[in-house]
Amino acid sequence: MPHVVISPFDNMSPDTNVITRINGFSTNGITNDYLQWKKVAAAKQMQREKILSNYLAWRVREDIPLEIKNVSSYALHALTDREKGIINQDATGLAEMLRFGHYSALEVTTAYCKVATAAQDLTNCLTEILFEEAFQRAKELDDYFLRTGQTVGPLHGVPVSIKDHILLKGHDTSSGYIEWAFKTKAETDAVAVRILREAGAVFYVKTANPQSLLSLETNNNVWGRTLNPFNRNSTPGGSSGGEGALIAVRGSPFGLGTDIGGSIRVPAVHSGIYGFKASVARLPHAGSHDGMDAIVGVLGPMTHSARDLSLFCKIMLDAKPWLVEAPLLEIPWRQEIADGLTLPSKLSFGIIWDDGVVAPHPPLVQALQLVKSALIAAGHEVIDWIPRNHQQGWDLISQLYLLDAGKEYKETLLAAGEPAVQQTEWILSHAKDKPYSVGEIFQLNLAREKFRADALGHWNETKTRTTTGRAVDGIISPVAPSLAPPHDTTVSWTYTSHWNLLDYPAAVFPMGRYNGSGNSSGSGDVVATPPKLGLAPRNETEAFVHKQWNDDPNQSIGLPVGLQLIGRRHNEEKVLAMLAIVEKALAERK
Repeated sequence: MPHVVISPFDNMSPDTNVITRINGFSTNGITNDYLQWKKVAAAKQMQREKILSNYLAWRVREDIPLEIKNVSSYALHALTDREKGIINQDATGLAEMLRFGHYSALEVTTAYCKVATAAQDLTNCLTEILFEEAFQRAKELDDYFLRTGQTVGPLHGVPVSIKDHILLKGHDTSSGYIEWAFKTKAETDAVAVRILREAGAVFYVKTANPQSLLSLETNNNVWGRTLNPFNRNSTPGGSSGGEGALIAVRGSPFGLGTDIGGSIRVPAVHSGIYGFKASVARLPHAGSHDGMDAIVGVLGPMTHSARDLSLFCKIMLDAKPWLVEAPLLEIPWRQEIADGLTLPSKLSFGIIWDDGVVAPHPPLVQALQLVKSALIAAGHEVIDWIPRNHQQGWDLISQLYLLDAGKEYKETLLAAGEPAVQQTEWILSHAKDKPYSVGEIFQLNLAREKFRADALGHWNETKTRTTTGRAVDGIISPVAPSLAPPHDTTVSWTYTSHWNLLDYPAAVFPMGRYNGSGNSSGSGDVVATPPKLGLAPRNETEAFVHKQWNDDPNQSIGLPVGLQLIGRRHNEEKVLAMLAIVEKALAERK
């Protein structure tokens, strides 16, 4: 096995032992349970390793020197030229090739299983391995195609990876918790999984998420830490970080993540791929509800192209999920809007250069400048978005995340005697010392609705600053204030959680990678000279994030650069139509 795989036991600091304190929460004095949790983790990892050991030719068996940070190229070592052609397709193109019989479902599934195996060795991104089940499903689909000349559905034979905590019938849903390992075998598919299965998808792996799920990094005591394939010292983001790392190295054409504060968008941008967060009541949920209604996570796609995002949404909504999940609104997919047929010829965009909490690092500023110049050159209008109450929004949503003072998280950790990893400690440090009362929850919900009303008015007021006479059509923003940061250093959520609080849809799109030089590579990479961030920091978070850049701008070299496009609530189709406009403008500008 290569040295790049990190054991969960290696993540523990020497003084962690069996005592972890978070606002009075302690796991002191449970040595036996502590030893037991290590046994559970070892058993889960051995279960995974036993399956992967059947595919030795696909493994990355060489030791990769630690000074090699970018290991993404190693993932394709076992592929034939034909298989490289397969994995370089996006999901939409792959589905078309399968529909016309250019590829078989079995050879497609095999190609992705090969890359997924290597991706696991390189980044520690997988949890449950379903290869044999996937091969059987692929053979059934091939037999059906040969017998009838028809496909099962729009995703016939397309492999789909899913985040660990999404329910997949017959498989464990440990979700990064020792207490749930071996105890949470799903009795049914999540609604979204059932829809994709009926559309012809082939499920072959589940992917890593962090302990507690409420984290923008991916690390837990069951499986260990997931690494960013472009820089092993950096996080791939969270909580859908396993998906991000796998898709980044072409180990999946189509992944399912979830997002409650940036958990699709942050991994997407840190992995250089596309991701989409819809409004809560449009798309099905993960199938593992926890009863928290103040802020609800939404399931969404992580892919290689913008058109794949539309494909996913269309498949979901054509299945009428509102007939199965009561909270969903009956809003069918509006293809004419997604195709851009209802868009005006001149669009207006607002750009967030700085959210008022943490100013972004220079590569992100340059990316915003590139988008602005491209849109203006294409005949569209760009104005500065005036940030409003992003710190207030974070203060509010962090309370809504933890209405029970983190009681469920703490009790789940205590039940198995496992320690909290660093990012769990960080989010739980935002919890009160006791749960909110009913009256306090009422007041927080009222504050949330006032916040949303204020934001709606703020958006509407932009019509006084545009030449179109309309409010801006969309907002373009960083996803985080930095490129993928070093492990255990994510401290800023305000560029993403703000839009969860408002329940606005947002799509992430990649813009190359930061090369750190003064010369363009010609590949679309974002280039920025490394100026120091010299303004006096406005808060401790900004001081920390800016110090990371000022201390070593070169640590960001090679990391993906991307942005997000945000639209009004329940305007998913318009967001994706505008994304096509943005990408066309960027392509023409190049």
